[in-house]
Amino acid sequence: MNFRILSLMVCTLLCIPSFAKKELWPDGTEIGEWFRETTPVDIEKLGKQYRITDYGIVNDGKLHTEKLQKLIDDIASSGGGVVVVPEGTYMTGALFFKQGVHLHLYDGGVLMGSNNPSDYPILKTRIEGETCLYYSALINADGIDGFTISGKGTIDGNGYTFWKHFWERRTWNPKCTNKDEQRPRLVYVSNCKNVQIDGVKLQNSAFWTTHIYNSENVKLLRLHIYSPAQPVKAPSTDAIDLDVVKNVLVKDCYMSVNDDAIAIKGGKGPYADYWRTSYDDIDISKYPEVIGNGANSNIIIEDCEYGFCHGCLTLGSESVFDHNIILRRIKVNQANNLLWLKMRPDTPQQYEYVTVEDIEGNGKNFILIAPWTQFYDLKGRATIPMSYSDHITMRNITFDCDVFFNVKQQEDQYHLSNFTFENLNIKAKKTDFHTEFVENFTAKNVNTEKK
Repeated sequence: MNFRILSLMVCTLLCIPSFAKKELWPDGTEIGEWFRETTPVDIEKLGKQYRITDYGIVNDGKLHTEKLQKLIDDIASSGGGVVVVPEGTYMTGALFFKQGVHLHLYDGGVLMGSNNPSDYPILKTRIEGETCLYYSALINADGIDGFTISGKGTIDGNGYTFWKHFWERRTWNPKCTNKDEQRPRLVYVSNCKNVQIDGVKLQNSAFWTTHIYNSENVKLLRLHIYSPAQPVKAPSTDAIDLDVVKNVLVKDCYMSVNDDAIAIKGGKGPYADYWRTSYDDIDISKYPEVIGNGANSNIIIEDCEYGFCHGCLTLGSESVFDHNIILRRIKVNQANNLLWLKMRPDTPQQYEYVTVEDIEGNGKNFILIAPWTQFYDLKGRATIPMSYSDHITMRNITFDCDVFFNVKQQEDQYHLSNFTFENLNIKAKKTDFHTEFVENFTAKNVNTEKK
């Protein structure tokens, strides 16, 4: 055989491992190439661009909802294109995007939400694990294939008045909930696929900031998501709520909000897992709240930076089945919890194959696992449904916190198994952890320092 050919064959064989190295999900299956593609949205490929100032929508402090919605509808009927927001601030109520219509905001361009609740129609939507009547969001996209939001501009929920009203109501009704004092979300994407929200600032939402429901193949890239914790707390302004989703990438984002940064949702209630379990002994039609529940799978959150938040990654409080979730390569400053598993005693839950790795930062709790009893309601079910958390891995982490292992053992409600702590450097006020709380707990190179 020709020596040159032989040399090339040997080189090729030696080089294959470096090129063919596979990334794996926590359950051992291969992560697809889709998760490596993070090219910014190119609006030149999305059709005609429609600058809103060419259609009578100006920076005058007045509400332009009707004109903006008409523009969206006209673009859809003309075959699609891009709504372009130039520099300036443009006021609007709820907008409903259609197939083929995209949104792009130039640097300095702001879509500012109305602070009047009547500018957000009440309709059937998804809130806190239930399908119910609630205010629409500022930006709504339903049933769309290929929806994008892009640019360097800002979508601002103008939430101060809503926050103030919420806390005022709490003063005379301490049990006031988000359904008692309803408020619009900032962005709501439902029943969609192939979505990319890229580069923009999402801020000051009245309620949840970015809610993705019953959708797949969603990328949230290079976003700056913010709501204040002081001087006025922005209640329940989660940065990103993932609710019955498959294939989601959150990458290169900054998140600082007065609630959870990433919350995994999916449903709640004593029969919330009806689509996975046969309940021959009950009439499921008597439990309409279970309609629309589902699983979350294949979620990666990576290369992000966190400011203040309640949870960097929170599973619950309305979640049923979560599988293959990765949080990696992030920096954390002032989070309450790095990983938070909310275990609802009225809901059957299974959180499995979750990996948290390559983290630096500080917060109150490294890991928090405890019963979550907010709005607890067994709805007549005689027994508490059992829940499970298994194959939870936390590794390659340096963290400064108050409590390392804030885990409540509750075997009559939930069972923990197959946890791995590896290569951890923890400085904490409370450093003890209880391997006996978990069936098959593996601890390797766990270094703790009391502060």
